[in-house]
Amino acid sequence: MRPSMGRLHGVVRQRPTPILELLESRQPTAGTTKLVGVDGHGGAGKSTFAELLARHLGAEIVHTDDFASWDNPKDWWPLLLERVLEPIAGGALTLSYPRSRWWPDHDPQPVVGQPVTPVMIVEGVSALREEFRAYMTVGVFIAAARDLCLRRGIERDASQGTRDEIAELWERYYADEEHYMRRDNPKGYADVVLDGSRPFGAQVQINGGPTTSPAGT
Repeated sequence: MRPSMGRLHGVVRQRPTPILELLESRQPTAGTTKLVGVDGHGGAGKSTFAELLARHLGAEIVHTDDFASWDNPKDWWPLLLERVLEPIAGGALTLSYPRSRWWPDHDPQPVVGQPVTPVMIVEGVSALREEFRAYMTVGVFIAAARDLCLRRGIERDASQGTRDEIAELWERYYADEEHYMRRDNPKGYADVVLDGSRPFGAQVQINGGPTTSPAGT
């Protein structure tokens, strides 16, 4: 059981959340590596926050979207466990893994030789699922309203089909996400809850000062 500083909810706190203090107060949970899980619905702002945090920490990011897909939105997690979390815990210095396809014309290059940094970030829907929690040092949940998440997601994928087709995909995917949220309650588990509809700069303190990047998708 990891030590607790209590849950820090950026949506209600008056002062920015000191992410670094939280990380520094805890021991590594995956070998010598500290893992930060950034969870939330699709379109909530997880990637934007993860990239912001990674820049400040010199951390590498693993995206759950490199394992999930429209065809396999929820049963992909053993692959991330096998190809990322277990190797990190075992002392791997680099990671290599294939990336999933989301669209017929989507043919992503595999990840080859990704460095394992002292802090690694696992970003994406279900990053804080129960099966991953033994490896996580700090959990962050990005909260955003359903309509905002769907609007961002549909706009992001607009080039892949008609608006109705993309909206149908996102509606179905959101329903799958809701099933996971009810089962694992990542928001309740998270150490930090941030509002994905607001700029993260008002909510998070990194490297001694508030950040300035806005929330995004």
